[in-house]
Amino acid sequence: MAGAGGGGAGAGGMSHHAAAQACFQHALAVARSLQAKSLELRAATSLARLWQCQDKCAAARELLVPIYGWFTEGFDTADLQEARVLLEELSR
Repeated sequence: MAGAGGGGAGAGGMSHHAAAQACFQHALAVARSLQAKSLELRAATSLARLWQCQDKCAAARELLVPIYGWFTEGFDTADLQEARVLLEELSR
């Protein structure tokens, strides 16, 4: 059964990535406008993960490093742990 989501990696797959990227970038802009660093970290981590899948690792790292570096505490939280793991993966 080939329904929505089972369409393969054609132009439809690219449009899904583009839509996801637009949503993550919008979330990032909103978080920045609210000066909400934890939300900015979540949006940046999501966008960086998408870029990692698209082999845009340098751009993903450039996005995530300064946001992660802003934090001075809370490194035991799930969001910061996820960002740290992603940064380690992007450094390989």
